Amino acid sequence: MKWEQRSEMKYDFDKVINRRNTYSLKWDVKENELPMWVADMDFETAPEIKEALQKRVEIGAFGYSVVPDGWYKAIESWWMRRYGFEIKDEWLQFCTGTLAAVSCAVKRMTNVGDNVVLLTPVYNIFFNSVENHGRRVLESRLVYKDGSYSIDFDDLEKKLSNYITTMLILCNPHNPTGNIWSREDLAKIGELCQKYNVTVLSDEVHCDLTEPGEKYIPFASVSEACKNISITCISAAKSFNLAGLQSAAVCIPNEALRNKMIRGLNSDEVAEPNFFAVEGTVAAYEKGEEWLEELRKYIAENKKTAADFIKAEMPEITVVNGKATYLMWLDCRKIAENTTELCQFIRKETGLILSEGETYRGNGNGFLRLNTACPKSSLTEGLLRLKKAIK
Repeated sequence: MKWEQRSEMKYDFDKVINRRNTYSLKWDVKENELPMWVADMDFETAPEIKEALQKRVEIGAFGYSVVPDGWYKAIESWWMRRYGFEIKDEWLQFCTGTLAAVSCAVKRMTNVGDNVVLLTPVYNIFFNSVENHGRRVLESRLVYKDGSYSIDFDDLEKKLSNYITTMLILCNPHNPTGNIWSREDLAKIGELCQKYNVTVLSDEVHCDLTEPGEKYIPFASVSEACKNISITCISAAKSFNLAGLQSAAVCIPNEALRNKMIRGLNSDEVAEPNFFAVEGTVAAYEKGEEWLEELRKYIAENKKTAADFIKAEMPEITVVNGKATYLMWLDCRKIAENTTELCQFIRKETGLILSEGETYRGNGNGFLRLNTACPKSSLTEGLLRLKKAIK
């Protein structure tokens, strides 16, 4: 398997970390199994972040924490520097995780029985956040053509205009397809949601993980309409492999929406940081940028290698043209109508664990999701196992 030539890197992403027997959601599997499913990287985080957390450990007394001014400044500087989006202190609220914020927003911004629109296929846990609280998912299916997805705005407007539709959950960039929504797409979404009084909950946790040369656009930055109807979830968790620290933020420019959301987060007891949450985030945004840039290059190489290998060795599979996230969305409809059964077969025959597309709804029943955020040796092993199972 050929790899792209690259300049010498400061950070070692080829290093294999043994995560077995560490209470890992991803790696608590049989010895012969190779998990490449959940959106969790197998790389050590940036050493600058490790150092900051180790200094925190040395304090030795792990009591209650508060959110310092430095947390706000680190986030605001990152978004202004990288994306030209000015965020104000009062717009930000700490939260213990993106999904906690999503569920809180559903409960606070909608009523039982309301419709919440999702652009499907989309991150499967969104469905739980909606349906577990007595709301109804209203799918606006993305259009799939020539290996790419786009929004059917006629269908979206129809769903938004329903009198009991009160929220749209947007994934920007999109998981699992890897789409980076254009400024025009985001502006149109904002225009339609403002027209029909629909709040937009925008999950932007994959925002830093675009391919080199590609940048995402924050939904709230596109227009006044987008800014005034939006609740944005942001976090260093995906970008720097910090999900276990349970640290995120919600950005809400609209004061009325913000007051409701802050009350909800406090009522749900998810607005206070653990001892390490703030430190990890601040270190990531203040000291982790060089590490992130090398990570983006490494993941881009992994994705290209995987796409080339699949095209050459498994031409029955089509790789979707996503430009963001470290996840690959694979069209397997020429092989199996039901990829849930295919996933089970692959795991049984080879030990490779992938995500079945059915859980993402939309047209996901014919797709698999593969995580490429791992050392090249692991990716090679995963691709060989996939080839064996497909053949």
